[in-house]
Amino acid sequence: MYTLIIDSATKILYEALVCDSKVIDERYITGQNDHAKNIVATLEDMLKREGIETNDLDQIVCGIGPGSYTGVRMGVTVAKMIGAFQHKDIYEISTLDLMASGSTEETLVMIDSRRGNAFCAHYDKGIKTDKEAIRNQSEYKALYPNAKILTESSFKVDPIKCIKIAHKHDNPHSLEPNYLQETEAERNLHCKD
Repeated sequence: MYTLIIDSATKILYEALVCDSKVIDERYITGQNDHAKNIVATLEDMLKREGIETNDLDQIVCGIGPGSYTGVRMGVTVAKMIGAFQHKDIYEISTLDLMASGSTEETLVMIDSRRGNAFCAHYDKGIKTDKEAIRNQSEYKALYPNAKILTESSFKVDPIKCIKIAHKHDNPHSLEPNYLQETEAERNLHCKD
């Protein structure tokens, strides 16, 4: 069984190809707001190296955010397109859960959301102990002084764990980004009302 894992919500584009319980290929591509040029090219290269095509995939696990609005939408769109056109199973995983998947210690996972805030959650031995939220980075770190800090440039993914904890969607079109807050365009629209 082939599984594609994809997350583009952070500065690092993450893609992995797993066959049964073996990681075949795994990529961490640091970007500067340029995931759009790498997301499909990376996928095509991974599939080509394995000698398969998108129709050979059995399922897609997609990081749904929180994180960069544009980045989240790219990964979700690619997953939805493959799922819909190739009739593949689609699973979602929080980007914070994906980032924490490789850690076995007390961890704070934080994605910068500007103005001293971060999208974050606390994990103890890989289990999320609080709700994902936007919090002041300094105040949140002070709550867990012994926790290891994982940021969008310092995480290691456990692809097998991601597959196990992902949640299935019955319809690829039901996969939606998790922004944790309104986009600027949405805020501006509400201000006009």
